[in-house]
Amino acid sequence: MISRRLTWASTAAFLLLISCGKKDPHVPVVSYAPEVKDHGNTIVFHDTLGINFFKTEVIGKKGITANLTIPAKVSATVIPSGEGATQNIVLFENPDLAGNYTSLIQHQININQIQKINIKQKEIELGRIKDLQAHGVATGKDLLDAQTALAMEQTNLANERAALIEHETKLKSNGFNPEALRKSSAGMAYITCDLPENQLSRVTEGGPCTIQFTSFPTETFHGKIDDIADVVDNATRMVKLRVTLKNAQNKLKAGMFALLSFGVDEGEVISVPKSAVITVQGKHYVFVKSDSLQYQRQEVSIGAQVGDRTLISNGIALGARVVVEGSIQLKGLSFGY
Repeated sequence: MISRRLTWASTAAFLLLISCGKKDPHVPVVSYAPEVKDHGNTIVFHDTLGINFFKTEVIGKKGITANLTIPAKVSATVIPSGEGATQNIVLFENPDLAGNYTSLIQHQININQIQKINIKQKEIELGRIKDLQAHGVATGKDLLDAQTALAMEQTNLANERAALIEHETKLKSNGFNPEALRKSSAGMAYITCDLPENQLSRVTEGGPCTIQFTSFPTETFHGKIDDIADVVDNATRMVKLRVTLKNAQNKLKAGMFALLSFGVDEGEVISVPKSAVITVQGKHYVFVKSDSLQYQRQEVSIGAQVGDRTLISNGIALGARVVVEGSIQLKGLSFGY
């Protein structure tokens, strides 16, 4: 009890000091130690001396945008072909993906060849054999051979499509759109990162982002989220996210490391400056001004810290006046230390 009285007295003296400023020291000033009630939950001041030391903020729901930063890397760059090919060259950081993409292109060529040439030829040949057989010129064996040849080409087409889907799946699971790769222009760079599954609902395709590369620490690049992969890694619970940047000067190289940052809308939430929250023995509290000379200690449940503010999930009513400056002094009075 003696210790707490000393604490009140010292706090009152402190408040007296900060409130006096340059007042005439010969003018007598009467001050009373604040009264602590209800096991420290209520603090009552008996005069207005020093009360302006405590700054408050009216609580309301406000939109907050958090800044989420995750490691990323340049997974591929696009350069023009020097051999006059119809498609540009895609340089992948991962050699397995390079093999997938090359195989995908080859299977697409094979599919076009089988669909547009081989099958059409076999269909024409089968029609001719049927016509000859109708006129007694072709035999039943000739007809069977023509039907078998057409069936083989159709089987080849099905096999090529299956192989194409396999390579498309591998590319998509790593954040690449095969069709976009085939149509990509020279001078583009693809940046990918692993986004935790529990953050997936907080990002959207087309959202803006900033990228900083280890190789260019003083430069900030701006892009947008082009694609979010359709597959969540079963082991890491991560999903690939892809950003496309212009790379006309070929500054960005496949394999470069980067940090990708983008704003995450937290929605309309209750938050307070982090200076308002005090923590004692694992519990979190704020002080609410209940009238002109009284403060009430309230336990709260906190969420993430966004910038210099802390999200509050429970414990504060809308319209409450929460102390945002002086919480430490009120903590000393409330808990006796």
